[in-house]
Amino acid sequence: MNYKTEIAEVICKIDDSLDINFIEGIIEIPPNSEMGDYAIPCFKLAKHMKKPPVVIAKEIKQSLEGKEVADLFSQIKSQGPYLNFFKNYEKNSKIVISDILKNGDKYGADKIGEGKTVCVEFSSVNIAKPFHVGHVKGTVIGNVLANIHEFLGYKVERINHIGDYGTQYGNQLCAYKKWGDKGIVEKNPIRELVKLYVKFHNEAEKEPSLFDEGRAWFKKIEEGNEEALQLWNWTKDVSMVEFKRIYDMLAIEYDSYAGESFYTDKMPAIIDKLENEGLLVESQGAKVVHLEEYDLTSAIIKKSDGTTIYMTRDLAAAKYRKDTYDFYKSIYIVAYQQDLHFKQLFKILELMGYEWSKDCIHVDHGMINLEDGTLSTRKGCSVWLDDVLNKSVDKALEIIEEKNPKLNNKEEAAKKIGVGAVVFEQIANKIIKDHTFKWEEALSFTGETAPYIQYAYVRGNKVLKKIGELELLTTEGELIDSKIDYSALSDNESKKLLVILEGFEQVVKDSCKDNEPSYLARYTVKLAQAFNKFYNANRVLNEEETIKNARVLLIKATLQVIINACSLMGIELLEEM
Repeated sequence: MNYKTEIAEVICKIDDSLDINFIEGIIEIPPNSEMGDYAIPCFKLAKHMKKPPVVIAKEIKQSLEGKEVADLFSQIKSQGPYLNFFKNYEKNSKIVISDILKNGDKYGADKIGEGKTVCVEFSSVNIAKPFHVGHVKGTVIGNVLANIHEFLGYKVERINHIGDYGTQYGNQLCAYKKWGDKGIVEKNPIRELVKLYVKFHNEAEKEPSLFDEGRAWFKKIEEGNEEALQLWNWTKDVSMVEFKRIYDMLAIEYDSYAGESFYTDKMPAIIDKLENEGLLVESQGAKVVHLEEYDLTSAIIKKSDGTTIYMTRDLAAAKYRKDTYDFYKSIYIVAYQQDLHFKQLFKILELMGYEWSKDCIHVDHGMINLEDGTLSTRKGCSVWLDDVLNKSVDKALEIIEEKNPKLNNKEEAAKKIGVGAVVFEQIANKIIKDHTFKWEEALSFTGETAPYIQYAYVRGNKVLKKIGELELLTTEGELIDSKIDYSALSDNESKKLLVILEGFEQVVKDSCKDNEPSYLARYTVKLAQAFNKFYNANRVLNEEETIKNARVLLIKATLQVIINACSLMGIELLEEM
């Protein structure tokens, strides 16, 4: 029920010269519930209606008496220049609960994206590099935004733009050829390849000519040298096995793992178009696009040695995605360190004449740092994500052994709690904020965390199991009013819980509109808190039948919304804890 729309529509029927969007826009939610649930400041109507605000408030109140909209409110009061509306909570509780139970896992969903495709590029890890804790933020954010868009009716293409091309992979092959041992590497591929990569950079600081050898190996890859391609493809294969193992832990799937190398044969057309459009110029042996007149630095397209750069590949990828998916939006989930790159990318696409460049969106997020400094693969300063996830799961198992050692399927429960805790931490606050990774906070199981939400679900589920199934719905799915005392949901805790439940759809839409998963995360914490207050303030098991039924329905509705919210966030729930 959109109360603002209902109020605006009926007022516009009283005075058809008023604009419904204007009326809906001036309706406020009072800071104090004693002043009503909604209010119209009538001084904003005085100029149009040419009457004092106090008179306007009284006249509109009189006009609403007897109208159908009055049934939605227990009271409509004119208080000075304000017209205040108090919800009919008995009627409202029935509307909200019925809507949730009828729609189930589709409650809060919409079809606003029907017929539109959205590409979401996220995670985009690099082969032969650690899947470290610095990658988890973008990975989680991308998954949540992909889920939300799909929930709102969009067709979503989940893309993992694997980093598998560039001079750094020449450096990797150079390191392997100099110091690598295939038998050792194959026992623990990624970690051993990282050791070689770190050694390369340590040695290159003493002997810079190593970088020339690295560039030469990458040129061999680009030219199709058999040995270089064989080694390069091998590092890709062993890396993908490791990456997919971690994505399985996070329950994340992709539609495409097309890495940078996928666009090798698509780059020449991009370079040709840039030259034909007169955008590509030579600068110190390299080919660049000058962007200074747009307050951006020049973007290198081809280096002086003839090799390409990731900008070239990103241009080719953007064109390929438009041609392949005809996207409505193409979203890139990448940390704000790459802000300049994406500004350059989108500007070049625009200059190339691609009108759809305006539909490309960079969702930037904050960086994750260690307590003693930034993450750096080159310096060997990384916290591996699987170590974080496994330690979190182990910590959860310790807590289960301490609190509930007889719990069934303890290992499975620990996995859901531990992984959920790490996932939730990434979206608990505005995503643009930098975050210093601290083990203690990441693995906390109290406060505003995923385990807190999971436990609220378990508490509610426990009550429902004790009560058993109640026949409170008709075969058509309508509530049987004779068995339900809706007035039992008129206490403050129930009313606050109902208001939060009612707001779920708007939170989902706002999260989508602003590309801000933290809205959903904060909402779910708020919902769990409101449920716990309701749970502590209201008896259920030993109450009169119709009162018990009303409270059971509110619990069912709450659990359904928790299920829907956690599904969007990629957090699994438990029946017991």
